[in-house]
Amino acid sequence: MHLLSYIPQQRTPWNKGKLVGQKSPLRLKEIWAIRIRLQIAKRVRDLALFNLAIDSKLRSCDLLKLKVRDVSHGNSTPNRAMILQQKTHQPVQFEITEQTRDSILAWIFSANLGKDDDFFKSRLKNSLHLSTRQYARIVDSRVSSIGLDPAAYGTHSM
Repeated sequence: MHLLSYIPQQRTPWNKGKLVGQKSPLRLKEIWAIRIRLQIAKRVRDLALFNLAIDSKLRSCDLLKLKVRDVSHGNSTPNRAMILQQKTHQPVQFEITEQTRDSILAWIFSANLGKDDDFFKSRLKNSLHLSTRQYARIVDSRVSSIGLDPAAYGTHSM
């Protein structure tokens, strides 16, 4: 009788060589380096997105679903804003710094947004706002623009 011997093949784990677990937060000097680069490049939307992410500490799904009325009242921006989180259904209040208020107003005026518009509109007709994947790409590009490894930082690093 002939017996076949089974030799299992070695599979490479999906996370071999990758960083797993919680990613590092951006340090203050890295935040300022990104802000300066965005200001020099005149990336008004990205600057407003970055500043608002830093100030609010919201999840990307909540950040991207913001409406203009959530962060602005006419030609001014309040010192604080409150939204209802999608995941927990709990209200979250956050402070908006002066620098962020300036970038918010600059984005509203440059994009000609109305009070009922999505704050971060999508260019696609079948989508109202930026996707979380597009937001992750923006964060990756900003992190790599200052010479850091994008795999070490994510959208929660803000």
